[in-house]
Amino acid sequence: MKHFLQMQDLGLEEYEYLFRRTRWIKDKFKRYERYWPLLDRTLVMIFEKASTRTRLSFEAGMHQLGGSAIYLNTRDSQLGRGEPVEDAAQVISRMSDIVMIRTFEQEIVERFAGHSRVPVINGLTNEYHPCQILADIYTFIEHRGPIRGKTVAWIGDSNNVCNTWLQAAEIFDFNVHVSTPPGYEVEPERAGLYGTDHYEEFTDPMEAARDADLVTTDVWTSMGFEAEDEERRRDFQDWQVDAEMMALAQSDAVFMHCLPAHRGEEVAAEVIDGPQSVVWDEAENRLHAQKALMEYLLLGRLEQAE
Repeated sequence: MKHFLQMQDLGLEEYEYLFRRTRWIKDKFKRYERYWPLLDRTLVMIFEKASTRTRLSFEAGMHQLGGSAIYLNTRDSQLGRGEPVEDAAQVISRMSDIVMIRTFEQEIVERFAGHSRVPVINGLTNEYHPCQILADIYTFIEHRGPIRGKTVAWIGDSNNVCNTWLQAAEIFDFNVHVSTPPGYEVEPERAGLYGTDHYEEFTDPMEAARDADLVTTDVWTSMGFEAEDEERRRDFQDWQVDAEMMALAQSDAVFMHCLPAHRGEEVAAEVIDGPQSVVWDEAENRLHAQKALMEYLLLGRLEQAE
């Protein structure tokens, strides 16, 4: 039994399989061809953090694979009233086939997985967002081919998405240029990094974007940091991805954002709504990549993708 709690939980060969599978499943979806490999399987989705894309992509994805999805919010369950995570894992995993958790501390999903009888997927924690980067890398491959040896420019906060890009760079052998304001730098230990061969930090965001193949960012104030919003607006004002920054990247560079986006803050409208933006494909690919992930965690490798 495998869990997907951070990018390092799977190896390169497994990701290559998942991307082939994502392409196959997406093609079936576009052709309106029914494919129900998870008939009678149940996904439990546990949310402590608010969500649009995560809930929709997992719930719709499970239904499209023939299964069912149950939504639990910690405010409306015993988890929100102090039930130990370990006890909840024992019970929930006896009544379902796979669990997705979107919560705060990474420790919570790890404790849950440690007591679960079924696969557990990290839908987002403060430390990592592996499902997002799974979809992002697939989207890059879909548009530009292999990501190995390419350069990804991360502009903004060294948050959970940034940490996951850094982990992915180690696995897929690409480079990440990170530029954050002073005081918001990458914490290698928190990012789960064992070396620095695949990323470089830049004080100047324009230099980080120079010659990049992919430029990406996220909101300046992530969930849980709302009290710092005004301070962050001041600190990040020079870290907006705009047309001038994109002009320094490769001419065929793409722009990504995990959404929701704040136009005029971390990204200019002319960029996110411009011709280099692939954010809508990126958002849709959460659906297809997660379907491939759930299928793999439950059924293993299938012949159609070989």
